[in-house]
Amino acid sequence: MVVYELTDSEVDAMFRALADATRRDIIDRVLHENASVSRLAERYDMSFAAVQKHVAVLQAAGLVTKSRQGREQIVSGNLASIHHIQKLLSHFEAVWKQRALQMADVLRDDATTEAPPSPTSSGARVDIPHD
Repeated sequence: MVVYELTDSEVDAMFRALADATRRDIIDRVLHENASVSRLAERYDMSFAAVQKHVAVLQAAGLVTKSRQGREQIVSGNLASIHHIQKLLSHFEAVWKQRALQMADVLRDDATTEAPPSPTSSGARVDIPHD
């Protein structure tokens, strides 16, 4: 299935990458301002190698890019990929909103359908036994 120019495996990789809080935080940081891997590593209570691995997962998913500037690797957010995810989620939201509207229509139709008259509403006499 291709959704907004992405294959299923690309979408899967993006959501797997986004499933981790540290990776989501890295994306948030580099979308606001490019940062070197070493500068990112200073922000987390983990080794430099662990941060490099998180960045590698994000890069493999297409959510960030790395470029070399001198001795440093600069990480940048890939806004185009974020927009692809946003379009995909908006598509799913629209599908569910449409389904909710359809359910509301069914419920409204059921509520306006006349129920069979009860014995008391037809004017018929109902005898209630007394003690």
